[in-house]
Amino acid sequence: MKSLLSAVALTVGLIGSATISSAETPAPGKVVLRIEGKLKDGKSVEFSRADLEKLGVSTIRTTTPWYDGVQTFEGVPLAALMHKVGADGRKAQVVALNKYRTEIPFNDFAQYQPILALKRDGQYMDVKDKGPLFIVYPFDAKPELKSEQYYGRSAWQVRTISVE
Repeated sequence: MKSLLSAVALTVGLIGSATISSAETPAPGKVVLRIEGKLKDGKSVEFSRADLEKLGVSTIRTTTPWYDGVQTFEGVPLAALMHKVGADGRKAQVVALNKYRTEIPFNDFAQYQPILALKRDGQYMDVKDKGPLFIVYPFDAKPELKSEQYYGRSAWQVRTISVE
């Protein structure tokens, strides 16, 4: 019985350390994103916050419906992220920690240059503040982006992207 309890505790510990849950802020090195689907090697890829930052970050200063005033977001351009994993699809299915789902056509990545934001106003975003990852479009750059269509694509608490 004692060995069974130890095995259960070990399994729970391993599962808990594999990905971020909806009740915590990611520890350094913890997986915050999984990309799967039509990828160059056919294998899913996992990223920690540090892994994402190594890809290079861009900044978007914009207003959003979720915050007051202009905010500064820093994160990985989704085009660069899709290139890194060798995505070979036409759309990305995005799933958030709360199971919210949205679909983003790949042409958005080049046309509008949204980012997978890690920081807002210089601070890493935690789960309580739409983090650790938030898809942000440059809403103030083009009038068509200030619409329900693009607001709906701006998932927060992103945990998985499936390339289709």
